[in-house]
Amino acid sequence: MTDFTIYPAIDVREGRVVRLLKGDYNKETRYPDDPLTVAREYAEGGATWLHLVDLDAARAGDYTLVPLLRQIVAETGLSVQTGGGVRGKEDVAEVLEAGASRVVLGSLAVREPETVASWIEEFGPERITVAFDTRAGEDGSWVLPTSGWTADSETDLAALLSHYARSGLAHALCTDIGRDGTLSGPNLNLYTFLTRAVPDVAVQASGGARHAADVRSVRKVGCAGVILGKALLEDKLTITEAIAEERQ
Repeated sequence: MTDFTIYPAIDVREGRVVRLLKGDYNKETRYPDDPLTVAREYAEGGATWLHLVDLDAARAGDYTLVPLLRQIVAETGLSVQTGGGVRGKEDVAEVLEAGASRVVLGSLAVREPETVASWIEEFGPERITVAFDTRAGEDGSWVLPTSGWTADSETDLAALLSHYARSGLAHALCTDIGRDGTLSGPNLNLYTFLTRAVPDVAVQASGGARHAADVRSVRKVGCAGVILGKALLEDKLTITEAIAEERQ
C-alpha cells in the first residue's frame, strides 16, 4: 500500500470548532475560527481531504451538519469523510447526497455489524469508513466504546475488524481514545497490529499525532492515512508541513 492521505479534522459542537480531551465532553477546547474558515485554510494549504465530525449528533443522534457539509464541498473542493449521529440507511444516503465522499460509521458499526456490512455492499466500499474508537482495557484487550464514547461495548476489536474485512471493508479509522487530543504521539503498537491483521484495509490512524515525525511513523507501520486535529489547530504542525509528508 503506497498511497497515504492526510485528513485534517474539524470537530463541530454547537456550531463551533472544538477538540475534546480523550473523548470527554466536559473537557472541551474551543477555537475562534468557524468551521468553514478552517476548512478553507486546509484546502489552501494543499489538503485534498477533510475529516468532519458532528459531536452533538455523536452523542444524541441525528446528523446536523448537512448545510455545513454542502458549503465545504462547494467552496473548497475538498473530499469529505464525515460522521456523527448517522443511524440509518436513509442517513447514509442523505449525507452522501449532500456531497460527502465517505460516511463514517462508529457506534452503529459496533452495535450492528451485520447492518453496516450490508451498507458497505449497497453503497460500495469506497463510500463507507468504519470507525473503531478504542481504549485499552484493564486486561490488555481493546475496548470499543459507543454513543460518543460514553458507554463501552463488549465487542472485541480484533474479531469485529476481521468481520468487516471479510465483508469488503476498504477504509477503517481507528482512534486510541487515551491519546485523542493529548499530543502524546500515536499508538504505534495498535496500528502495527491493525495493519498486519487486515493488510487489505486502508487504516487511518487517529489520536496523539503531534508533528511530522509522527506522520512518518504511522506511515512506516503501514497506515494509509492519519487524522490531524489538535496539532493543526494549535500550530504544532502546519497543514503545509503535513501535506509535504503525504507527498513523500
